[in-house]
Amino acid sequence: MRITIKEIAKLAGVSQATVSKIINNYQDVGEDTKKRVLKIMEEKGYRPSHSAKTLASKVTNVIGVLYAGKVNVGFNHPFFVDVMDMFKKKIGYLGYDLMFFSNEKFFLDEEDYLARCLHYNVDGCIIIGGEDIQESVYDVDKSPIPCIGIDIKLTGEQSGYLMTDNYKVSSKVVEHYYLLGHREIAYIGGKKDSVIADIRLSAFREVMGQYGLPVREEMVKYGDFFEGSGYRAMKELLHAPVPPKAVFAASDLMAFGAIQAIKEHGLKVPDDISVIGCDDISAAKHIDPPLTTVRQDSERIGNLAARMLFDLINHRINSTSVMVEPELMVRKSSGPAYSQTLMGS
Repeated sequence: MRITIKEIAKLAGVSQATVSKIINNYQDVGEDTKKRVLKIMEEKGYRPSHSAKTLASKVTNVIGVLYAGKVNVGFNHPFFVDVMDMFKKKIGYLGYDLMFFSNEKFFLDEEDYLARCLHYNVDGCIIIGGEDIQESVYDVDKSPIPCIGIDIKLTGEQSGYLMTDNYKVSSKVVEHYYLLGHREIAYIGGKKDSVIADIRLSAFREVMGQYGLPVREEMVKYGDFFEGSGYRAMKELLHAPVPPKAVFAASDLMAFGAIQAIKEHGLKVPDDISVIGCDDISAAKHIDPPLTTVRQDSERIGNLAARMLFDLINHRINSTSVMVEPELMVRKSSGPAYSQTLMGS
């Protein structure tokens, strides 16, 4: 039968805590006591358990997963699910397990991510961006714990982040619509003051201006990246004095909601109104009509995040950031403006 720490402590005439300190290489144990305990371990063939070894080496091979924000979309949004699926596979191949940290207590303002990360001695963290980011998230970012952020800018000395080039997301949509002959384009974005939503909206305004296209404020609506908000925003747009002929929804799910609202209004996509989304989730190919969208490369982002975090943990790279190129996926939900004019004549 395998000997335990409790038995080692009894044989050495010390406490279990002292044995644990010796295993963990603490310096506040007398040299004579340390030698006596180590000798008994050797005689009895004691080998520390995996947990004891990881504590001793300060390496756990565990990565903390933080879904940041009092409102987060990580577990529900297909894009982040795909990112984490690839991250899990890659980081697992590199020898790490994942530990998910709940943020439910944030509603009671009782959460402390850094304390929990230190308690579990995680080797690093991946932080998924959300809305209303808690200050505790940035405590982890500024700590010595290596961190990689997805859709959240981290600035700590041991941190890095990745995100799709969101300026180019909007740029590709506006350019596509411009080439199709559309001149007035509605926008359905995420929440105000969301970092990603703000980048996409400001880019939309700027690129519209570059092409000499007007941005009517009544054509700019806000949602939460989910289907219901896209549906409600599109309903408002349809009841405008001059409804739009082209819509850019800043997520595929909001685009799905917009298409549903358009159909319920007795109109067709793209014959009456063109719709473009963002993310290229798997369902985008199968909706009727198949959705034109800007693809965020979730597999590449997940793969890069794992490799970058591994390299940060092993001191192979310094703090860094990467912008991933988006790709416009043209399908049947967007069409030329002239066909709409002909249909209405």
